[in-house]
Amino acid sequence: MIIVDTALAEREARGEPIRVALVGAGFVGRRVALQFLSAARGMRLVAVVNRTVAGAESALRFAGAPEESIVRIEGPAGFEATALAGKFAVTDDLETVCSSAVVDVVIEATGHVEYGTRACFEAIRGGKHVIMMGAEVDATVGPILKRHADQAGVVFSYTDGDEPGVAMNLYRFADSMGYRPVMMGQLKGFLDHYRNPDTQRPLALELGQNPAVLACFADGSKLALEAAVMGNASGFVPRVRGMHGYACEHVNALLDELAPEDFADGSYVDYTLGAAPHTGAFVICHNDQPRKREVMKYLKMGEGPLYLFYQPYHLPPWQVTHSVARAALFHDPTITPLGAPVCDTISYAKADLPAGTRLDGMGGFTCYGLVERADVCRAENSLPIAISLDCRLTKAVAKDQPITYDDVELPDGRLVDRLRAEQAERFE
Repeated sequence: MIIVDTALAEREARGEPIRVALVGAGFVGRRVALQFLSAARGMRLVAVVNRTVAGAESALRFAGAPEESIVRIEGPAGFEATALAGKFAVTDDLETVCSSAVVDVVIEATGHVEYGTRACFEAIRGGKHVIMMGAEVDATVGPILKRHADQAGVVFSYTDGDEPGVAMNLYRFADSMGYRPVMMGQLKGFLDHYRNPDTQRPLALELGQNPAVLACFADGSKLALEAAVMGNASGFVPRVRGMHGYACEHVNALLDELAPEDFADGSYVDYTLGAAPHTGAFVICHNDQPRKREVMKYLKMGEGPLYLFYQPYHLPPWQVTHSVARAALFHDPTITPLGAPVCDTISYAKADLPAGTRLDGMGGFTCYGLVERADVCRAENSLPIAISLDCRLTKAVAKDQPITYDDVELPDGRLVDRLRAEQAERFE
């Protein structure tokens, strides 16, 4: 927030707010709207786009918008008039909002790989910066969308506040002090590859959340996607398929499991399991300069030469505004692909799946995701976990076996599949 908060205060004082459109009005989108209406300075939410317009209206009511300020719009003229009047436009018309001159930044909070991909693509085509709240799109077609964004002169970024963004902030912080990052990851409290919407339903009812979303957290699919996002932004890869996963009492104890020679051949994405403080992200760095080691010991950072930096919280709906400001004011992505993908994900069967099974994607009953090196995924023709939604198996796949493109029929006409093909052609 250093510099960003001052720049936002200046925009607020000048009456020139960053104008933001939110795509997606589910659990996360509602809370993003709440943050904009309750705490954002120097920026203003002008539209909520949702496949059901009633859902967009509900999100704004949840955020405290007066009823008279919520306006259903039709067409570009209606949208711009509503936005310029200081009201909130609600619509299912993605193209109108993404092409409008009264929008500077689009936040993608759909949780759906195809609709989210379309939102990002249309926003980039419309010359808007894109901030993503979900890892499905970034982990799957982020590198090619980043290339399109570069060509359009806009920022394509994952959000601050979720673990990949938190980890990259730590990465840049440590690197700026001369500490070479060698591992980045997150603190995972629980992992069971066979969790599904039924097992998570009681908790979902308690939290007001989608059971499938909670299942994708618990089964490791979201962990895999976020590791891929981190890896593609840093060049780091998993040491083994699915990552190691270090069980320890506190994240600081992770240094007891590692030695400098572990990073002689590369740098890695990974995670801790069950480690206090049970949430947030970490980066491990290397610095063997003797005088610096003396100072770090004095500052109670350990003996070195490996040092761990961590943040014990992550607050995506609140911190997304930081990413919006960084993109719009400084053309600075929080975390974005470097170029060609180095990480990807693989779909694995949760049970014995007969031919003809329709895969139900992230957090469903049919498959979970693991992260792997992108070159391995290409060689094995692996089916990414986010791509798996609505694919139909053409042959049986046994429990805990990987699913490949050779095993499925893809749905017709998906933009995400066209961009995957373009990504493969561009970078391979």
